[in-house]
Amino acid sequence: MQQLTSSVTDAVDQAVAALDFDLLYREYWEQNEFLVIKEFLPRAFVEEVFVPQAQAVKSDLNRNYIPGHKKGGSVSYYTVQEKAPRFLDLYRSESFRQFLNRLVGAKLVYCPDNDPHSCALYYYTEPGDHIGFHYDTSYYKGARYTILMGLVDRSTHCKLVCELFKDQPTRQPRHLELITEPGDMVIFNGDKLWHAVTPLGEGEERIALTMEYVTNAEMGAVKRLYSNLKDSFGYFGFATVFKRALGLNRSK
Repeated sequence: MQQLTSSVTDAVDQAVAALDFDLLYREYWEQNEFLVIKEFLPRAFVEEVFVPQAQAVKSDLNRNYIPGHKKGGSVSYYTVQEKAPRFLDLYRSESFRQFLNRLVGAKLVYCPDNDPHSCALYYYTEPGDHIGFHYDTSYYKGARYTILMGLVDRSTHCKLVCELFKDQPTRQPRHLELITEPGDMVIFNGDKLWHAVTPLGEGEERIALTMEYVTNAEMGAVKRLYSNLKDSFGYFGFATVFKRALGLNRSK
């Protein structure tokens, strides 16, 4: 296990060191806090180290359906902690977080342990799986940044669709349709990117890792309840989202 941890840490350190930071920094800010890094990690490495862990927790995914908006499956941070810890080696990589700090111009911290979105997996495995346009709205007292990394993409239909500058009336909107191949990374300010995932086709599959960082990990009680309810219905299921609270109540 230690050898695998070192391999992930080393791979991330090498990936960060190889980046042309000045170029990426300009792109990120020119695109209203949005950036795509193709093959941030080598495809072969992702398929050897990360994909098996994502496939191994398929039985734990919670499938959800919101008519007119969302259909798919999700595995929460809690399950990742217990059964797919290699993803946390990336999420908690100090070199990666320092890169993000420089990129966004802020000191980022990890989401608290009671946030099931901290480091989670999204699965598009059945025909029609998709998610409609939305912002990754921050309910924290600070900003929330989303990092997506492709793990599996055997699809011609299921794409990440982004509308840049939607919140800037003085800028011409820009429409992007992206295929997130294994190792590709997308970084954005959750309150600024209007995005969606188009429906999966027959016999296709798409799996993505999502990681969240914030500038302030505090959240008011009302917003925490609202966030938990949204995650219960839209992503991870009631029992999973409230797992920590229920566990604390049982232990008293």
